[in-house]
Amino acid sequence: MAAPKSSTPLLKDELDIVIPTIRNLDFLEMWRPFFQPYHLIIVQDGDPSKTIKVPDGFDYELYNRNDINKILGPKANCISFKDSACRCFGYMVSKKKYIFTIDDDCFVAKDPTGKEINALEQHIKNLLSPSTPFFFNTLYDPYRDGTDFVRGYPFSLREGVPTAVSHGLWLNIPDYDAPTQLVKPLERNTRFVDAVMTIPKGTLFPMCGMNLAFNRELIGPAMYFGLMGDGQPIGRYDDMWAGWCIKVICDHLGLGVKTGLPYIWHSKASNPFVNLKKEYKGIYWQEELIPFFQSVALPKDCTTVQKCYMELSKQVKAKLGKVDDYFNKLADAMVTWIEAWDELNPSGAAAGAPKVSAK
Repeated sequence: MAAPKSSTPLLKDELDIVIPTIRNLDFLEMWRPFFQPYHLIIVQDGDPSKTIKVPDGFDYELYNRNDINKILGPKANCISFKDSACRCFGYMVSKKKYIFTIDDDCFVAKDPTGKEINALEQHIKNLLSPSTPFFFNTLYDPYRDGTDFVRGYPFSLREGVPTAVSHGLWLNIPDYDAPTQLVKPLERNTRFVDAVMTIPKGTLFPMCGMNLAFNRELIGPAMYFGLMGDGQPIGRYDDMWAGWCIKVICDHLGLGVKTGLPYIWHSKASNPFVNLKKEYKGIYWQEELIPFFQSVALPKDCTTVQKCYMELSKQVKAKLGKVDDYFNKLADAMVTWIEAWDELNPSGAAAGAPKVSAK
């Protein structure tokens, strides 16, 4: 059930590409054949007086911290500063159905035949085909060309559920935490695994935000990257926090999350000592965070993403607030985020998805 082939780029008028950055976007030149037909939302982090140069020929809008403060007013305090978590502002101001977000140190990868990989096209194919979170298919994604459901797969579940999130991977520099970086400084990922799979219901995963796409109408209000960076006790957990939140909400609402293809080429390893300073509280806290998310139960009356997220914020404050006061602030910011989202997206204030139950 592959997406139809067309000379017109897939979802040309229905998808925004969101890029957080502190530097000139020269990397877009190599992505030009794939990105130029689409609209870009660039979220400039750091000093708003710095001029960010974008190569000619791209259709884009650029927001810096002054713009964020002007648009959100007092609610701007929910958007992180001096951290790539600021990218979620782009999700909020977009008016498109789909979002693809990528970091500016991610380049075009090549498959084992040497062909350049159109990562965006593969993400779109992932999002436009169903997911199978209720029963694992041992040939992975049954909707890809050349595969199907294996013998023994229940026919009642073969219709699948809508896919909310497509999580891509990386060649070259793996997305490791600081301790792993320190003990494996020269390790590079050279393995290209030609597979896409649905993450099963009830299973959490560490989401990476540097090669990620999602259906904004299905899950956008939950794609909040938290309070990170300047003035916060933690960093580099922005995408993972969002990933844990979206996964429990997708499980509750009967939506799917895929991981695997597409690959990008992650060009630059960040400093492991700087990373350790950002991560060390998170490494300690996550031993409490994971059991929390594994035990989250959302009431049946949480039928929209917003209702789910507001309920989750209450549980964060009640249970994780005891771990550290930071989580009380984060819970408040989650509420502010939803309020700001609904103000900028009034027609999407009831965003949600039909419940799908495992049979």
